[in-house]
Amino acid sequence: MVVGEFTSEADLLIIGGGPGGYTAAFRAAELGIQTTIVQATEFLGGVCLHEGCIPSKTLLYITELIEQASASEQMGVTFGKPKIDPKKIRAWKNSVIKKLSGGLDAQCKRLGIERITGTARFEDSKNVAIQGGDVPRIKFRHAIIATGSSSIRLRGIEVDSPRVMHARDALELDTIPKNMLVIGGGYIGMELGSVYAGLGTEVTVVEMLPNIMAGADQDLVRPLTKRMKSVLAEISVKTKVTAMKELKDAIEVSFEGEQIPKRKKFEKVLICVGRTPNTGELGLENTKVQVDRGAIQVNERMQTSDSRIYAIGDVAPGPMLAHKASYEGRIAADVIAGHDSVSDARAIPAVVFTDPEIAWCGLTESEAKQAGTKVIVKKIPWGASGRATAMGRTDGLTKILFDPESQRVLGVAICGPHAGEMIAEGTLALEMGAVATDIASTIHPHPTLSELMGEVADMMELAGMKKKP
Repeated sequence: MVVGEFTSEADLLIIGGGPGGYTAAFRAAELGIQTTIVQATEFLGGVCLHEGCIPSKTLLYITELIEQASASEQMGVTFGKPKIDPKKIRAWKNSVIKKLSGGLDAQCKRLGIERITGTARFEDSKNVAIQGGDVPRIKFRHAIIATGSSSIRLRGIEVDSPRVMHARDALELDTIPKNMLVIGGGYIGMELGSVYAGLGTEVTVVEMLPNIMAGADQDLVRPLTKRMKSVLAEISVKTKVTAMKELKDAIEVSFEGEQIPKRKKFEKVLICVGRTPNTGELGLENTKVQVDRGAIQVNERMQTSDSRIYAIGDVAPGPMLAHKASYEGRIAADVIAGHDSVSDARAIPAVVFTDPEIAWCGLTESEAKQAGTKVIVKKIPWGASGRATAMGRTDGLTKILFDPESQRVLGVAICGPHAGEMIAEGTLALEMGAVATDIASTIHPHPTLSELMGEVADMMELAGMKKKP
C-alpha cells in the first residue's frame, strides 16, 4: 500500500475478513495482486470463526461426547454422570478460535496482505472512506464486498434484555439456564437448541411453519424430529411468538397458533429466525451497484453492475454458507487476476450439525415435485448397514435422485451421524456429472456408512439393466 497525505491506494480492496474475504485475499495475493483487507474487527475470520460455525460446532462436539457416553450404557459401558464446567467449556471454545485466528493472521503476513481495522463506506466507484481506522480513505482499482450477514430481529416483539439472545450471545455460554425458548426451527435454532439441551437446559422450540428444517426433505427430517422430541422439552410448529414481557426473573412470552407451548415463562429466549445481508451501511447508492432486498446482484463472475466492484458470500444471492463464500471468493480473485473463471457450481452442499446430522446437495425431492421435474428416487434406511447397527444408530437414511433417462445424479441427501463428512461424495458426483454406474462401480470400504452411497446407486443401475432386452 502506498500512503499519501490523505488517500491510500490498493489494487484490490476487500471489505470484510470472513471466509469469503480472507479466501479471496489469499488467492489474490498468491496470484500477485497487491491486496488490502478492511474489516470492522481486529481479527480475521468473521462471524463464522468468532460467532458462528466454529464455536457452534465446538460446542456441538462437546454435547455429542455427552450423548455418546450416555448411549454407551446399552453397549455395556457405563460412565458416571457428566460434570459440566461452563468456564472450562468457554476456555476450550475460545482456544479453538484463537488458534484458527492466529493461523489466518500468519497467512496474511506471509502473503504481504495489508490489513486495516475500520468500517468502509463507498464515496463513489473508485474510493471508500474509512471510519475508525488509521487510513481515512482508500482509492482502489477493484473491490470485493464480503461483509456477511446479521441476525434478523423480531421488531416490535423482542425486548431489550440480557435474557433475550441471538446466536452470538448464545455461543458465549455465559450461563446454562434451567429453561430456554428457541424461536425458529431452522438449522441455527436446532443446532443451538441441541447444545443447550445437551448441557442440561430444558429447551422449547417454536416454529411458525408446519415443520422444523423446512428447507430439507421431510423423510430426512423425521429421524431428527423423533430424536429431538426425546431430547427437547417441546417442539411447537405452526406457532409464532406475538409478544414478550420482561419479568424480574424471566421473559413471559405470548403465542399464537396450533401448538401453544405449555411453558410461558423462560429464563432465556434465543431468537433464530434467519439472517440478512450487511449492505445497508456501505454507501452503495454512491456507486452503480444494484441491490435487491438487501442482496447485491452479481453475474457469474461475481461482478456487480459496477465493473470495478465484486460481491461474494452472504451479501450475494444464494444460500448463506461459509463454503459458498469461499468458493465465490476464489472466483472473484481469479477474474480480477485476468483468468476466465465463472461460478458454475452444480451443487452447494448444506449440512445441519444436529444429532442426527442432515446433509444434502443438488436437487431435493420437494424441489423436484414443485418444479414438476421427473426424477427417480432411490434410498436405503440405515437399518441395513452393519456399521450403523454396530454404532446403535440405525435411524439414518441415504437418498439419491436420478434422471430417469440418463441415470445422471441430480441430488443427494443423507441423514445420520457424520452425514456432513459423507456429503462431499455426492457433491463431487454432481460436479462430475456422474451416473449411477459411476458411483456403483466405485469400491467403498466395508463396513462404513459411506458404502450406502454405492448400494443406493447399485439399486438404480440394476433397475436400468432390467429394462434391457
